[in-house]
Amino acid sequence: MKKVVVGLSGGVDSSVTAYLLQQQGYEVIGLFMKNWHDDTVTISDECPWLDDSNDAMMVAEKLGIPFQTVDLSEEYKERIVDYMFREYELGRTPNPDVLCNREIKFDVFMKIALSLGADYVATGHYCRKGIIEKDGKTIYQLLAGKDYNKDQSYFLCQLTQEQLSKTLFPIGKLLKPEVRKIAAEQDLITADKKDSQGLCFIGKVRLPEFLQQKLKAKEGVIVEIDAHREQYQDLPVHFNSKAEELKLLSKKFQYELADGKVVGKHQGAHYFTKGQRKGLAVGGTPEPLFVIDTDVDENIIYTGQGKEHPGLFRKALFVENDEVHWVRKDLAISPDSELKVQARIRYRQELQAATLHQTENGLYVLFENAQSAITEGQFVAWYLEDELIGSGVIS
Repeated sequence: MKKVVVGLSGGVDSSVTAYLLQQQGYEVIGLFMKNWHDDTVTISDECPWLDDSNDAMMVAEKLGIPFQTVDLSEEYKERIVDYMFREYELGRTPNPDVLCNREIKFDVFMKIALSLGADYVATGHYCRKGIIEKDGKTIYQLLAGKDYNKDQSYFLCQLTQEQLSKTLFPIGKLLKPEVRKIAAEQDLITADKKDSQGLCFIGKVRLPEFLQQKLKAKEGVIVEIDAHREQYQDLPVHFNSKAEELKLLSKKFQYELADGKVVGKHQGAHYFTKGQRKGLAVGGTPEPLFVIDTDVDENIIYTGQGKEHPGLFRKALFVENDEVHWVRKDLAISPDSELKVQARIRYRQELQAATLHQTENGLYVLFENAQSAITEGQFVAWYLEDELIGSGVIS
């Protein structure tokens, strides 16, 4: 009998995951990860991880499976939280959920599970795993979940073949309403529980308040940049070479204080991210202001009016070589070659037609249509049909 450890989070998805595996004849163990217990930063009085761990325990009891809690808060602080603070300080916007999967669930947690003698680890992610044979080798595929609205393959874009080989995603072929229905039929306490929001595992933390503990507030100015500036008009139409085109199209616009007018004040450029609209507290503009860039060295936020402001859009982005990750190493492209893919630069974005161009220095992703708010530190993931084949950190 194969043994599988389920990361029981106290939510409906992982509860049904455990139930389905049990039905499939696996020996199932429930493990709750405690990743945070600094209660000074949660917003409300309720203690989310405590409620969650109780729910997880009650699901395990109901299913009659062994249950344990593991405390990974030290690793979580080191690998996720400290990293986030560093990235924000540099004016980049990290994605804690992608990192949490790469560093915690499918690394630290997986090692614990395997040390308990498990053959597999299972999670309640909405994605599927495919297995194919190629040149006599077994290859694992990371496929989008069947519920297109819930597909979470993007969050798993940094997984490796080794990790995929030991992972199961039992609910990937179900729709969310079907998952809730199974939970209700089995009388699981989590059947009607709302989906969790906030940082992966930390619970109800509002990011600015979380950041403010480590990153000191310092007042700076908000500058508005006119949409009709010359620098938006003068991108060449013809390029001397592909390399020149990729370089220019992926280059971000540069601003300085003199380029616009001061329209307000903020408490720290590192709290803001590209494309952000909330929290600027500047009124009186015909269209709302959006952050088009932040300068953490000079502590200036550059904004533009409306979500069609040209400062928000770029046609290409760049990923440094050591930040390029192929889930399917067999499909990786060599320098001077290209690959037509579909890509997304954030969770739940519709897939966009794009071409990957590998150069000596790194990988360019050239989109058919200009993309809004390409943000350094976030992940770009690329797909062939419904298979996620690789990803990288936007530089």
